[in-house]
Amino acid sequence: MDTFTLVLLFLAVAKYVDSANILYVVPFTSKSHFIMLKPIGLELARRGHNVTVITGNRVPNPPKNYHQYMVDEKEIWDVIGGSRPNVFDMVEVTAEEFHHNVLWKGGLAFTELVLNSTEIKTLLKEDTKFDLVISEQFFQEALYVLAHKYNAPLVLVTTFGNCMRHNIANRNPLQLATVVSEFLDVRDPTSFWGRMRNLYFTVYEYVYWKYWYLESQEKLVKKYLPDLPKPVPSLIDLQKNASLILMNGHFSFDASAAYLPNAVEIGGVHLSESDTKLPEDLQKILDNAKHGAVYMNFGSNVRSSELPAEKRDAILNVFRKLKQTVLWKWEDDQLENKPDNLIIRKWLPQKEILSHRNIRVFVSHGGLIGTQEATFHGVPIIGIPIYADQYNNLLQVQTLGYGKILKYSDINEETLFKKLNEVLTNDSYRIKAKELSIGVCFGFLLEPRPPGA
Repeated sequence: MDTFTLVLLFLAVAKYVDSANILYVVPFTSKSHFIMLKPIGLELARRGHNVTVITGNRVPNPPKNYHQYMVDEKEIWDVIGGSRPNVFDMVEVTAEEFHHNVLWKGGLAFTELVLNSTEIKTLLKEDTKFDLVISEQFFQEALYVLAHKYNAPLVLVTTFGNCMRHNIANRNPLQLATVVSEFLDVRDPTSFWGRMRNLYFTVYEYVYWKYWYLESQEKLVKKYLPDLPKPVPSLIDLQKNASLILMNGHFSFDASAAYLPNAVEIGGVHLSESDTKLPEDLQKILDNAKHGAVYMNFGSNVRSSELPAEKRDAILNVFRKLKQTVLWKWEDDQLENKPDNLIIRKWLPQKEILSHRNIRVFVSHGGLIGTQEATFHGVPIIGIPIYADQYNNLLQVQTLGYGKILKYSDINEETLFKKLNEVLTNDSYRIKAKELSIGVCFGFLLEPRPPGA
């Protein structure tokens, strides 16, 4: 091959190969967060980019260009201090209390854990250059300064959809009449008092975040990253100058909202066709469920096994009345008085279960990831919200007509059976769920995407 031909071949290849060295900062240990975030890093690696990941969840057998630096193994409750609480005790906690005691307190403690982790300190001491920093936006703002450290653009990604703090900081239009602050539960958000509550909390959260929480995050930057190039921008300026924010929301489900061009909805990014199958025993159980199946799962952070005895027994008595097969994520080895139609497992492959044709209803706590999975597969939902954004997600499900909300305090044999029987026997819920599923799929297909995506 002559030199001229070789140069032409190199230019032709270079035109289509534009790999980057990317730092992907997703340290939070919650499995539900990582379910949504994992595909982004892996897909970037599969497309030829060199991806370095700061993470609390290890991916087995990753691509060779996907490098994992692990956060020291501690749960959020460990770093806050004290033992893990019974999460069901948080049902009556106000949004203000939840922020102070969990999100802000835990966010600071967890950010410090990340910066003080053995493997992370090793990574930050290496003479590495990154072309892009992608960081999860979840109360770990000190890590945004890594974009300054490596003189790289900053991309933010949320697991919870729209972010009011980001809207205000970046002057994205606020739509408080239609959009509820992400971790605020408002029983009637369209009422006058509902809108007033939303306005008050949005202002309260932003002011406290900007003038106290970010100041505390700034102290962590100075403590753990003292040798950054000077001058070091403030964390609020880094947030304002983020080149892109990827939000785990989608117009086919969420309330109407306007976004600047650098705010992009990517809800459903984790819903690509699964490369895993149901375990053989579960496949057989669901295939043979001639009356269909009920699936109950409260997610990775809420443990059904911690339910008070009276509510656990009420749920079991309801399941005993059903002709459907029931799958329930139950974290203990045993469950007394378990009915014959109930199958329990400590962990269940949720996407694969929800995609099975015989699933009739999903009994859920209303976490966004699970709600998106049920919506995508056209499965009606009975939602029992516990904290954070769960009530908002379930209110949207109920408003759209493919599910019902059951307050945790109202759980008893009569109310749960009534809700389940209504959703199982009234075809309107199944039809609405299937209609929305089709709309979601078309939304994904029609949504504008960059070339080659």
